[in-house]
Amino acid sequence: MSLAISIRLTLGCCAATVWLASACANGSTEQSSRPGILRQAEGLPKGFDEHFFEVPLAVRVELDGRLLGEALVVLSRDDRVQLLNFTDSRDSQEPEILRQAWAVALGNGLALGNCERSCPRDLLALHYDLLESRLSILTRGAESSGQETYHRLPEQGSRGLILRNQLNLSRDGEQTVGRYALQGQGSIGNWTALAEARFDRSGGRYEETRQNIDQLYAERIHEDRFFRLGYFTPDVQGLSRQPLLLGNTPETTLGVMFGSSDSLAVNNGSASVTPIYVTPNRQGQVEIYRNGQLIQTQPVAPGLQVLDTRGLPGGIYEVEVRLIEDGQITSQSNEFVYKPNNWSNTDSPWRYNLYAGQRQELLGSDDESSAGGLSAGVIANYLLHPRVVTGLSAQRVDDYMQYGSSLDWHVLDRLQLLGSVFRTDGLGNGYDLRGIFQYGSGSVILSHSSTAFEPRRTGRDEVMAPGRTGQSSLSLNHRLNREYTASLRVSRDTGGSAGTAMDLGLSYFGKLWDSNANWRVSLFDRPGTESSGDRRSRGINFSVSTSLGGSDRRLSASLGTRTSRDGGQDRNAALTYQHLPEQGSVRSIAGTVSFDRYGTGLTADTQFENSALNGDAFIQRSSFNQDFSAGLNLDSTLAVGGDHLGFSGQYLPYAAGLIVDVETDVPNLQLRANDSEGSSSVLRPGRNVVPVNAYKSGHVLLDFQSGYDASAVIQPPTLTYHLNRGGVEYHRLRVMRTVTVIGRLLDEQSKPLRGAMLINHASRGVSEADGFFVVEVSEAVPTLEVQHRGRQLCVLRVDPQGPREDGVLLAGDQRCEARTLVRGEPGPSGEGV
Repeated sequence: MSLAISIRLTLGCCAATVWLASACANGSTEQSSRPGILRQAEGLPKGFDEHFFEVPLAVRVELDGRLLGEALVVLSRDDRVQLLNFTDSRDSQEPEILRQAWAVALGNGLALGNCERSCPRDLLALHYDLLESRLSILTRGAESSGQETYHRLPEQGSRGLILRNQLNLSRDGEQTVGRYALQGQGSIGNWTALAEARFDRSGGRYEETRQNIDQLYAERIHEDRFFRLGYFTPDVQGLSRQPLLLGNTPETTLGVMFGSSDSLAVNNGSASVTPIYVTPNRQGQVEIYRNGQLIQTQPVAPGLQVLDTRGLPGGIYEVEVRLIEDGQITSQSNEFVYKPNNWSNTDSPWRYNLYAGQRQELLGSDDESSAGGLSAGVIANYLLHPRVVTGLSAQRVDDYMQYGSSLDWHVLDRLQLLGSVFRTDGLGNGYDLRGIFQYGSGSVILSHSSTAFEPRRTGRDEVMAPGRTGQSSLSLNHRLNREYTASLRVSRDTGGSAGTAMDLGLSYFGKLWDSNANWRVSLFDRPGTESSGDRRSRGINFSVSTSLGGSDRRLSASLGTRTSRDGGQDRNAALTYQHLPEQGSVRSIAGTVSFDRYGTGLTADTQFENSALNGDAFIQRSSFNQDFSAGLNLDSTLAVGGDHLGFSGQYLPYAAGLIVDVETDVPNLQLRANDSEGSSSVLRPGRNVVPVNAYKSGHVLLDFQSGYDASAVIQPPTLTYHLNRGGVEYHRLRVMRTVTVIGRLLDEQSKPLRGAMLINHASRGVSEADGFFVVEVSEAVPTLEVQHRGRQLCVLRVDPQGPREDGVLLAGDQRCEARTLVRGEPGPSGEGV
């Protein structure tokens, strides 16, 4: 039946195009130049316009001149267009998430012509060409003469509040220490207010309980600058490299801060300074992953070639590149993307942060003897070359000056040099140098640091003697093949804990007894510590971990030797069992039993997460003295916005958020919310909080996590947002099992009712000229609200027990009578009818 409808639509469009072309060829120029759909249709034969208005019409949709896809729309005689759904997007280069966003924006209908108010997604105008059967969408992106440099903030600003609560407790057998921290950020218009407070209890010789407000300030961002006012700890924004400092970090300051910011910078498609090469043997594709998430895929041809990195996010970060040929992964490598904070223009080489104020402690219980003095500083970066970034800093901390300088130089595509030189008056000076070399099968890192301390007074008539500390190290990681990896680290320390350390390891990732497994053997020789009786700690260790028949159970074991607490040889072994439940709040349960020369040790730990909080806990018994120790970590996020309040237990960064209520009749539902900027989170029935990016307009694409019936539908499938930092919006989702309904809509006189909109919670459709309709309805609520020319006619209830053919419900004739419109009954559109 749906095939017949599609054929009828296509034939109708073709016939109408022939008639319209003839009419336009013989008609007057005056008519063809006048706007409006009715003007365009004046050349059609009498009665033929019934094939165009208030019936599904197949059109080509273009966004700023680019093909968005083929779609079904409904045109009304009052110059409005409503998009029902996209039918084909194979020839479009635009992402699916953008198509879904425009399907939502045009789903309730918009007026053709210039958009005057309530314009979604920066819409400027809509135009429909009846001759070409084309709907054109024009936005501000097409109006601008060139590429925008900065994202525009929300025109009306945003409101909201996001609070993160953290609790950490530890018991070492004698003392209990802990910390409670509260971090909050809120949005008022285009200003962001931030606050941080903590309560903690320390252990050791002097037990004490302290409380302090660490930050309380307001911040505003405008293009490439930020302005901060209030009580804050000076941190760095918009800089590629911050020089190292010697001594204490800058203290909390009551004052102002001003500087560069890349928060609103648009990634205008600049390529990575460090190219990424692949050498496929056959035609295939490349997938680029960052932190385990796919961020780009592109086709490749046989032979050596450079990947197109213009669409990748800005910054300096590592990615995994997978080459796929004939559906199989033929090579994997780790590469660096070098697009330092969208900063490669040597015509604008400076980035800087400036702050000034008075040192203060707000409601603090710490020693306030240093409060009241001047606190000021400048931290800057200078771009000598797209591959060379230098840094300078001068700050006043604790009545003395701190100076620092840094260098970040990409000498070659795979060779990077980092350096920093620093000095603090009255304390000392030092430097830190390191080189990073990436090659096809691994990496080599060389580093050397040294610090010289000057004699200084630390207390009443106490002077600390001068001295020097330093460290030199070599780290090597080499992938022998797809399964084996070798690593080596050698370091030499001078100063208080002098000595040479060496760690050598071989790792395996593959199969063991037809199960996923990994094992590692390592040899070590390290300087002595208190736990090794101040003797060198030498030994060998072998560990293995394997799954037990599935992904929800793992068994790990280790065996080795080491130096004991009294300096002798200590043979040790351990066995760990871990269970990963697939359902419920508990994410992991594990137990470990260990054996050494002192006896038996026991450990139990768990990780958990629900809609309100996440955390972990452990309890441990020492084999040395049988003392018990335990720990607990809890984390929860509260979001307030849109007159709603929601909790989240997902451990995710929240620059802004969406409160989403999920209503469903699908059991054990889990949805995946994929943000257009690359992050993702899980949604469950009830109230959820979804983290999204701030400042940039974006959209969240919703899909089933895995293994759900294809007959279920998500409404709406996309959530759009544009929020300031700390902003929160409210949305509602419905996830329903659906069935396709075919029928014929009749009016009170039993005549076919054409051009009527049939609305259900799951979807919407339009009746054709003969009254036939096809629409998806909810299995749980099989009602249809009928609207015609903006007026509500009736509410129909489809019998879910009616005859079915190939899973399609045949509803037959459905008469729309006024008596079926029940006042006060909530209709599928969500309004009382």
